[in-house]
Amino acid sequence: MKKPLTTLALAGLALAPALAFASGAIEGDVQKQATNWHAIIMFFLFVAFTMGITYWAARRTRSASDFYTAGGGISGFQNGLAIAGDYMSAASFLGISAMVFDKGFDGLIYSIGFLVGWPVILFLVAERLRNLGKFTFADVASYRLQQMPVRTFAATGTLVVVALYLIAQMVGAGKLIQLLFGMSYSSAVVLVGVLMVLYVTFGGMLATTWVQIIKAVILLCGATFMAFMVMSSVGFSPEALFQKATAIHAKGIAIMSPGKADPIDSISLGLALMFGTAGLPHILMRFFTVSDAKEARKSVFFATGFIGYFYILTFIIGFGAIMLVLNQPHFMETIVKNGKEVTQLVGGSNMAAIHLANAVGGDLFLGFISAVAFATILAVVAGLALSGASAVSHDLYASVIKKGKANEADEIRVSKITTVVLGVVAIVLGLLFEKQNIAFMVGLAFSIAASANFPILFLSMFWKGLTTRGAVIGGFIGLISAVLLIVLGPAVWVDVMKHEAAIFPYKNPAIFSMPLAFAFTWLFSVLDNSKQASEEKAKFDAQYVRAMTGIGATGASKH
Repeated sequence: MKKPLTTLALAGLALAPALAFASGAIEGDVQKQATNWHAIIMFFLFVAFTMGITYWAARRTRSASDFYTAGGGISGFQNGLAIAGDYMSAASFLGISAMVFDKGFDGLIYSIGFLVGWPVILFLVAERLRNLGKFTFADVASYRLQQMPVRTFAATGTLVVVALYLIAQMVGAGKLIQLLFGMSYSSAVVLVGVLMVLYVTFGGMLATTWVQIIKAVILLCGATFMAFMVMSSVGFSPEALFQKATAIHAKGIAIMSPGKADPIDSISLGLALMFGTAGLPHILMRFFTVSDAKEARKSVFFATGFIGYFYILTFIIGFGAIMLVLNQPHFMETIVKNGKEVTQLVGGSNMAAIHLANAVGGDLFLGFISAVAFATILAVVAGLALSGASAVSHDLYASVIKKGKANEADEIRVSKITTVVLGVVAIVLGLLFEKQNIAFMVGLAFSIAASANFPILFLSMFWKGLTTRGAVIGGFIGLISAVLLIVLGPAVWVDVMKHEAAIFPYKNPAIFSMPLAFAFTWLFSVLDNSKQASEEKAKFDAQYVRAMTGIGATGASKH
């Protein structure tokens, strides 16, 4: 039985707009694979184990601090693994290895893009964020500014990013399971949504953290084994690996050369990846789970190491797939594309890593890697749901609606209700967007984080002249311009709306929308001569001392 699988469906699995550049994703009519019982059994073992962790965490989650930040009791090393688990998504694994499989050297260029955001977080954000904040990055942005307008903006930016990510994750999950497990698309989407709600509602940040840690460990172990088997087949010689891969690949030695992507688009993508990472609400929220700024720095140090190592492995896996999978008849299929017969990998090139797992480890290891790929989605959506729920309960309900007078029990209850609503919304949107190109949503999420969240967070910590008026107007201009330019660009205007030509010529708007946010934030701040603005500027010195030294900051467990 053949089922239509949407173009670039697996692109939605990642925190990775670079996947929009990957060719050969699932498209056209693809033969659904036989039910993968190894993968199904391993996946449900993972679910059963993590449900046990959720039960354990639920018995220890009593206060708002426990629910949002695991009581500040996570160590720097544990948090670094959890951050890596949050960031190393399934399409970082499937998508980047597919890009290397298709494009060679260009795949490495994009994987580096994911990594370069972490030094920005390490040196500019992590310590100050931990010293100034409590539960969300809005705590930092509104530290010396008016609470209601700034938190309303911050919560809006958070919910937009979370919604886009959740849609992408749900669609990606449905397509992956439809192909690998033999389960229907709608069943897979509902399953992911229900598990997400259970993890977050009952276990809070403690359960979410341990789900992410476990997922990071098994993903790193699986990828390490694959890379080891690839290198052992060439005598651990990178030169031999590249020679064999270039001899087999249709482009030959050209795959070792950088491509000819539009330079403005490439720079814009790089900016979105670098600064968007420092504005992702579910990543920033992780820095409040540690006890102090020192542990926050350790978190980033360990996360950077794990993530960097992982992206090296994806490069080896991509070239290994060229060498061991490409041109192997049982891994290839013929489909009709644009009226012509085309030979491709079964499931498209985003399945390169999955097929390589089969080639180096047989059916059992294929089942393991397939289950890991799906388990990664659960870890990511749990983190997203928790950041979205905290934006509603902590920033909007407790700080804006109740003006800081809400009790903890009410705040947690609102957070759990929000998680259930987010789960239902995610399932509905996942079903609605099944047949849409969802690569642009992932890019949009990074662009919004870089254009709206990062400028306000950065200026609130480093610029004395920032005012409430500047932060809110500049932030919303960054958010709206990023959305508008994406809609007018080729990803939506041409690919989704089917117009002949895009009004805005570039796929990635960050190179335009991020400077707009900074410029208008500065302009409306310097033009603000109100008494309130003067008071806000006067509070900067006290904020700076606390941000740099931690004096006056209490551990998360004491909030």
